[in-house]
Amino acid sequence: MPTIPACPVCAMENTYPDGDNHVCADCGHEWPAVAAAPEQEQDGRVVKDANGSVLSDGDAVVLIKDLKVKGSSITLKMGTKVKSIRLVGGDHEVDCRMDAGNFMLKACYLRKA
Repeated sequence: MPTIPACPVCAMENTYPDGDNHVCADCGHEWPAVAAAPEQEQDGRVVKDANGSVLSDGDAVVLIKDLKVKGSSITLKMGTKVKSIRLVGGDHEVDCRMDAGNFMLKACYLRKA
């Protein structure tokens, strides 16, 4: 018989299952019965695209707007598909290679292809 954990708020063991949640009869606190599996990479960071989809290494993405490259006359055009991205730390989370060169991009300007 599975054991129901004690309440994380008041530490009382007077708890019961209620659908997908556990409920404490003493303080009324509810929490999920199954711990939600976080969508994260091995090092603990979560990178999401403009639509909220989780990105991972090797994904293909598409630019959602034209991006001017700082210090250059190059403009990365909307709709450009980028294959095999690599996630890195920092402000610009995505490292990629395109015809115009290697770039570090923010995930908010990308969507998963």
